[in-house]
Amino acid sequence: MGVIGIQLVVTMVMASVMQKIIPHYSLARWLLCNGSLRWYQHPTEEELRILAGKQQKGKSRKDRKYNGHIESKPLTIPKDIDLHLETKSVTEVDTLALHYFPEYQWLVDFTVAATVVYLVTEVYYSFMKPTQEMNISIVWCLLVLSFAIKVLFSLTTHYFKVEDGGERSVCVTFGFFFFVKAMAVLIVTENYLEFGLETGFTNFSDSAMQFLEKQGLESQSPVSKLTFKFFLAIFCSLIGAFLTFPGLRLAQMHLDALNLATEKITQILLHINFLAPLFMVLLWVKPITKDYIMNPPLGKESIPLMTEATFDTLRLWLIILLCALRLAMMRSHMQAYLNLAQKCVDQLKKEAGRISTVELQKMVARVFYYLCVIALQYVAPLVMLLHTTLLLKTLGNHSWGIYPETISSLPVDGGLPSNSVYPELPAADGKMKVTVTQITVALSSLKNIFSPLLFRGLLSFLTWWIAACLFSTSLFGLFYHQYLTMA
Repeated sequence: MGVIGIQLVVTMVMASVMQKIIPHYSLARWLLCNGSLRWYQHPTEEELRILAGKQQKGKSRKDRKYNGHIESKPLTIPKDIDLHLETKSVTEVDTLALHYFPEYQWLVDFTVAATVVYLVTEVYYSFMKPTQEMNISIVWCLLVLSFAIKVLFSLTTHYFKVEDGGERSVCVTFGFFFFVKAMAVLIVTENYLEFGLETGFTNFSDSAMQFLEKQGLESQSPVSKLTFKFFLAIFCSLIGAFLTFPGLRLAQMHLDALNLATEKITQILLHINFLAPLFMVLLWVKPITKDYIMNPPLGKESIPLMTEATFDTLRLWLIILLCALRLAMMRSHMQAYLNLAQKCVDQLKKEAGRISTVELQKMVARVFYYLCVIALQYVAPLVMLLHTTLLLKTLGNHSWGIYPETISSLPVDGGLPSNSVYPELPAADGKMKVTVTQITVALSSLKNIFSPLLFRGLLSFLTWWIAACLFSTSLFGLFYHQYLTMA
């Protein structure tokens, strides 16, 4: 009996594609190096000398002589200098010097590979309908989520290494805020937030106790509900801390992209893209969406427009469409970030005093140098939303088809398989078949413990939580950049 079957072939083919083809044809490189993005080059010292009217190369009047050695101070220029930066298209050669470019390329390209494997696996399951094979696309999705969280963790640790800035305090503050918020959300009744977390945990606890009783162990739940929610809240606070600066950065890029947009349709798409996490959050608010859509108040009688299974499917499709929109608007946001170099120079012209040429060059070059960091902060939350949604569909036993009669088959009974399902084997078959039967029973018991009800509740909550964190931080960033920085 095959455990993976044809899916192993798909995985091996995709691994070969990642090794042979992706190094030459990379979506990550294409997103940055397709010629649409332009970055600002920092001026040379000679250009700054000419603009400042200091073309002489002799000893500066501010140079001082100590013990026969000349100590020259850095060249300074007026801040209100008439400086216009030259632009250049982003090329593959330029990306070699960028911070975090290997991590960005790996995350995007691996996500593409995992998504292709998932799509092929879904087509295979829709036609063949295997019952004894493990869905290997789940492993790919989990790897994508682990890589995204690892990248966000790595970026967050850099903020803790900065001694003078307040980034560390911002991360800690938002981490505690999201911990309190998670604890508050977890005690809200499912009449308002219908994740199915309570039902899933109850099914998990009952099935686990039945499994322990069958094994002759103490029939106690492996974990209490309070402990489960406490550790879930800690995990949610970490995710919130990791998504703090991506949300703050998204708010600034959103404002800059709106200023750059000239077409009305682009501005509308930018607004929808910014509000996309809010739309995702509202999808699980039962009185606003599910109750109103399924039972709209039409006169005295309320006629359901769709079944619960259809609503769950529409919710999955809407999240995927919003993720696709965010990916499509990536170039606008990246260009808005690159324009910060000229924006900083224009802001500098309004100030009085002087600035050294080295500081000015660093100020301009720093924007392009951290392009991939910003790209990761934009892409990583998108990747997390997409693949938690894919996991929710597969592990939660949802369907992609929108049919009124479609009803997902969820195991309501948490009981274990009876002994009649596994009849006694003849003694002549030996101990090998007995061992195989015991392993099969154990795997069936574990599958019954970790049921679709549990995964549906847990992954619904995590998908909702990622969207809620993104919207909370981006909304705070919008308020900060629009009002506090102008004060």
